[in-house]
Amino acid sequence: MTLRYETTPREDGYRMPGEFEPHRGCWMCWPERPDNWRLGAKPAQSAFIAVAEAINESEPVTVAVPATQFNNARARLSRSIRVVEMSYHDSWMRDVGPSFVVNDAGDVRAVDWDFNAWGGHYNGLYSPWDKDLLVAIKVAEIEGTDRYRSHFVLEGGSIHVDGEGTLITTEECLLSPGRNPDKTRSEIEADLKQFLNVEKVLWIPRGVYRDETSGHVDNLLHYCAPGVVALTWTDDKSDPQYEISMEAYEYLSNSTDAKGRSLTIHKIHLPGPLFLTAEEAEGIDLTESGMDRAEGDRLAGSYCNFYIGNDRVVFPLLGGKWDQPAKEKLQEIFPDRKIVGIPAREILLGGGNIHCITQQVPK
Repeated sequence: MTLRYETTPREDGYRMPGEFEPHRGCWMCWPERPDNWRLGAKPAQSAFIAVAEAINESEPVTVAVPATQFNNARARLSRSIRVVEMSYHDSWMRDVGPSFVVNDAGDVRAVDWDFNAWGGHYNGLYSPWDKDLLVAIKVAEIEGTDRYRSHFVLEGGSIHVDGEGTLITTEECLLSPGRNPDKTRSEIEADLKQFLNVEKVLWIPRGVYRDETSGHVDNLLHYCAPGVVALTWTDDKSDPQYEISMEAYEYLSNSTDAKGRSLTIHKIHLPGPLFLTAEEAEGIDLTESGMDRAEGDRLAGSYCNFYIGNDRVVFPLLGGKWDQPAKEKLQEIFPDRKIVGIPAREILLGGGNIHCITQQVPK
């Protein structure tokens, strides 16, 4: 049995490392929910498999799978991928799973956040979410890592860190009435500093247009190295995303990180815009507790929703003319890593992408 600490990572000398730092593994969840994933989640499962297999070539992957899908997942995933039975409500490991922190001795601990399905009864995406609340504890137990318990509502996709004291988030998400309405901005910053051991929080106004998570930062940008970010971009001034990306660019251009550095900002053009088709919408079950999906909905597509593995970057291929430029830009940003594109529209249809369905475990 692992320990639960009543202190905080900051008090104990632990910090959240950047995603680009070494990993000992990666966690994912298996998609199943038919009121979010079309056609009984079979197309999404194929996309998740492709992501898991690509990352597994770089670092060990564990996939959590509900009991009803265990045999199916075990048969379809490579033998080198660990499959464990686990219950949850939907398959966004970045948000329902733990964050991890490390100390200078190389010890790893988990942070177990509160979770309310991206907004609770204010604007959450489904109810109930009680099974999701246990995922972080279970992952920590399996990993053998002690944990901290925070009663702060936070999803892993709502933050990015550089591992050197800087955190980036969005006002749209962390100041949403659906997260921690009883806390002020300064109190939220204090919680982030205590549980992730950061020194400075950069507040971007908004996330990607029509992002149903209330604007998760990991869909808008990605920390690629200390002082270096990739930002979703468009030159089309008639696209609502233009204003969002421009305000983020101007804010970051006029900011410094915790070390006093100006940020290098790489623009990666967004795909599309992309929209949900009639065929895709018709394949989703309609339930009172599920997500709202309809033909013509704009999809919050972004190439910045990628995963940085030990020797590669796994990014979403979303079709059209912008896939190749995105790959080339990522290769420029990560010259020492292999750039692996995975067809990921089926993941996008569920409301996120590759970064959202993964969670790294640092060394």
